[in-house]
Amino acid sequence: MEPGAGFVSPPPAMPASLFARQAALQAQSLQTVPPARIGQTLTNGLPTLPTALPEVVGEQYLVFSLFEREFAFKAECIQGVERMVDVTPVPNVASWVQGVINLRGSIASVVDLRTFLGLEPLPYNPRTRLLSVQYNEMVICLTVDGVSEMVQIPERAIVGGNTHQNLIPQWIAPYASGCALLDRRLVVLLDAARLLFSEKMQRYSE
Repeated sequence: MEPGAGFVSPPPAMPASLFARQAALQAQSLQTVPPARIGQTLTNGLPTLPTALPEVVGEQYLVFSLFEREFAFKAECIQGVERMVDVTPVPNVASWVQGVINLRGSIASVVDLRTFLGLEPLPYNPRTRLLSVQYNEMVICLTVDGVSEMVQIPERAIVGGNTHQNLIPQWIAPYASGCALLDRRLVVLLDAARLLFSEKMQRYSE
């Protein structure tokens, strides 16, 4: 067959010394790339550090309603939220003490928070809830108008009660630790210890 008539000559063989040099250069280039660690992704052959997760700030609060206002306790002070149940009356107690209930095997007092604060009583309805509030060994069930949500409140959204006394109703001020501004909502933050261990709460007998 004549040269060039459909026949392609094979490329000349690479000298052994040149082949060895090329392999050494490739191995050296690979050594300069640090090994990827778990959680890393490769970009153009190079590992990149994983994106840091945003730091969680603030504390969890349970928001509830009372007298058309919003209030909140720290979630760590809430033992549970219950629908209204039958309450066993107790004689010779203050008018704001509704009685007692069996709360998961323990006897707990039930306090109508509206009446305790001197507000107009509200007939119970399907939205009425019992908040089991605990501080140390003290557990009291508070009757509230409704429970809306569990929300995380960042520290920057909280202002002290002494700074904005005009934002906190006088009838709740002795038990408030401050207030929080959340998306144009004002939530009054309550101190469970101040409420449960207040002189009035401790002297519930008539």
